[in-house]
Amino acid sequence: MPYAITTLRLGTRGSPLALAQAHLVRDALIAKDPYLAIEIIPVIATGDRIQDRALADIGGKALWTKELDHQLMAGEIDFAVHSMKDVETIRPEALVIAAMLPRADVRDRILGAESIAALPQGAKVGTSAPRRTAQLRRARPDLEVVLFRGNVQSRMRKLLAGEVDATLLAAAGLERLNMEEGTAIPVEACLPAPSQGAVGIETLASNDTVRTLLSGIDHAETSACVLAERALLDGLNAGCRSPVAALAEITGGEITLRAEILSMDGRETQSGSCTFLPGDEAAPRALAKQLLDAASPALRSLFG
Repeated sequence: MPYAITTLRLGTRGSPLALAQAHLVRDALIAKDPYLAIEIIPVIATGDRIQDRALADIGGKALWTKELDHQLMAGEIDFAVHSMKDVETIRPEALVIAAMLPRADVRDRILGAESIAALPQGAKVGTSAPRRTAQLRRARPDLEVVLFRGNVQSRMRKLLAGEVDATLLAAAGLERLNMEEGTAIPVEACLPAPSQGAVGIETLASNDTVRTLLSGIDHAETSACVLAERALLDGLNAGCRSPVAALAEITGGEITLRAEILSMDGRETQSGSCTFLPGDEAAPRALAKQLLDAASPALRSLFG
């Protein structure tokens, strides 16, 4: 017999993409248990309110999570949904990423041109990401890269208004918004941000009931790969000003992690890879050390 409906509160940022991801989480949970009732509670994150400055200048990735963290620890919500690439590497001990949905397309898409190579000489490209900035400058030193913040829709409006000639957006976000704009860039040309395309669900470490519920929708392969990428970030001591790209993939039960760190002008790149078993955080940290040891003092100064 069905049991009494339990209402759970799911916190999320209020942007269209964040809300779309929250609905994916709710749908996944209800598919497992149709008698669950889940209320989606949006908040306006500080990072969404301040759009005229680089993230690193106003507090870093915590600006995407701190309001939801407060609500979790105050008992105002039961769990929260995040784009994993926006979650800082070191999290409060009271919280735990209890599940991740299956990872979507990890690639970037370029909007406004068919490819980076097809951009006209001196074209203006908008992005706020140090990784994309460095990769663009490495591929095309002639480009003018300008600060370009906002949610997907606002960036597309700025592009259509002619503020820039092109921009790069995550393919996963566009797909979750049912948008087909842009051309995907191969990962060989533009290795993605660590955790790009992954959606994580966080709850209190002490909330065994919710942790057990969320474990039922955890995609183990995504979790293993994203945790490996986050271990690399931790080993690099990477912050919001650190141009770093990484992608972990599982084949035959083993993870292969590719990574690169770049100077802001794109002139220096240190790259490497390693293969290891899921759950081994020592290998990503060793790769991080290898990259930093090979880097110039100027590049190392962007980390730590």
